[in-house]
Amino acid sequence: MDKLPHDIDVMMARIEAAGEPFAKAALFELRDLGFSTPFEQLVACIISIRTVDEVMLVTAQKLFQRARTPDEIAALDIDTLDGLIHASAFHRSKAAQILEIATSVAEEFGGRLPCDFDALTAFAGVGPKCANLVLGIACGQPNIGVDIHVHRVTNRWGYVSATTPEMTMAALLQKLPKRYWVEINRLVVPFGKHIRTGKLSKSTTCPVLQYCRQVGVTAHL
Repeated sequence: MDKLPHDIDVMMARIEAAGEPFAKAALFELRDLGFSTPFEQLVACIISIRTVDEVMLVTAQKLFQRARTPDEIAALDIDTLDGLIHASAFHRSKAAQILEIATSVAEEFGGRLPCDFDALTAFAGVGPKCANLVLGIACGQPNIGVDIHVHRVTNRWGYVSATTPEMTMAALLQKLPKRYWVEINRLVVPFGKHIRTGKLSKSTTCPVLQYCRQVGVTAHL
């Protein structure tokens, strides 16, 4: 099949429509459920590391039913916090990390996590992905959160060519229209999980096949 030049407006509209039947990207789902503060989004992003979205959503809400603010979480002991997020991977180390962040925010920032990239990434274990998602979703700042789905899908499209999520983020910052910097994670995650999957590409049902260079695709459904 001859491929058309990438038309990102058309592509984004099509993958949004294709993703409608599926669950939302988890942090956006939490936002829509009312867990929209920078601190809540950061804690949820930490919980999500190496943990599937379905587990993260339940786990984050279980924690937030008990404690939502930095002051409330800082008042928990580590065993209680660990028990609340026990379903997530590496829960003990995450509990220590979340407790340290909550205590720092409560003591150093008056209980309000700042919407600042350097401040977020200064916390141990908080990388660019979580920082940018928090800034985009909770703070309304134009930032690109590149998870494994955004990295894999945009490279498969041939829209960018990068070997790591960090390099993909840098490439997207140069090429992707700013209006999609926050939205790309919301749109691509359901698409990448259910349509343009990691192991087998469902090319016959892909709504952007005519634009996709299918880089690295070796098997189809």
